[in-house]
Amino acid sequence: MRVSLTVNGKLRESEVEPRLLLVHFLRDVLGLTGTNIGCDTSSCGACTVLIGGDSVKSCTMLAVQADGTEITTIEGLAGEALHPVQEAFRQNHGLQCGYCTPGMVMAAASLLAEQPHPSEEEVRAGLEGNLCRCTGYHNIVKSVLAAADMAPVPAPAVAS
Repeated sequence: MRVSLTVNGKLRESEVEPRLLLVHFLRDVLGLTGTNIGCDTSSCGACTVLIGGDSVKSCTMLAVQADGTEITTIEGLAGEALHPVQEAFRQNHGLQCGYCTPGMVMAAASLLAEQPHPSEEEVRAGLEGNLCRCTGYHNIVKSVLAAADMAPVPAPAVAS
């Protein structure tokens, strides 16, 4: 089947097998390896991307289901400077091994776009679908709250 979708601001078209997961399309077909594969069961959130601005675990969606959508991956989140969520993760040590970080950042960006000034409890609830085995979440939550305190969190950058 042929799919046509906009990824990080660029129209991408490709022939795909109907059973190809979106995460594999992004990584294997488009070479966007920032979207990680963690569990293949939708439990960990390492594969989180934004589809139409909403966070979606790309291992739960077929590439053909994404046909016609606008997708932002971690590679497309920043503009000329780091996105505020990325900068807050950098400043507040919101990562350790870094494997979950792309998914956490994407989920946090979606959360802050919907709820610009969440409480700590709301951040924890908003990220509950993303797992980290290294940090204990303290600095991740601290990073999201710091991003909320920065200038308004912009919508993800779209490359032209």
